[in-house]
Amino acid sequence: MNVDSAGLHVLSRQECIDLLSSTPIGRIVFTDRALPAVQPVNFYLDGEDIVIRTGAGSKLAAATRHTVVAFEIDDFDAEARTGWSVTAVGHARAVSDITEIARLSMLPLTAWAPGDRDHFIVMRTEQISGRRIRR
Repeated sequence: MNVDSAGLHVLSRQECIDLLSSTPIGRIVFTDRALPAVQPVNFYLDGEDIVIRTGAGSKLAAATRHTVVAFEIDDFDAEARTGWSVTAVGHARAVSDITEIARLSMLPLTAWAPGDRDHFIVMRTEQISGRRIRR
């Protein structure tokens, strides 16, 4: 078991990918008007790509066109003092290819927020890391 300087278990890339596929909600970190912004989103893991469905005119859609973004998921049990966190970093791109849009539309990804969500953002997980805390 690999442990960091704080005593947290360092997760392997595969453990991080497995955890990414285990939850439907994460947080994307992007730049909005030169400031960091964080937005909770539902997503689907397509291979190692994070797929988000949003509105074409949203701040998120505008801010993630061919930019570097971060994505984070976690789960904690406050009573047991256990939990884990996974962070991915990579380039996000707006999907414009009709064939790819058709394929992504078939994924089990339904937006929770109201309104039209006909725009897809794909983030490649270029870097990924995670930590787990156990008692």
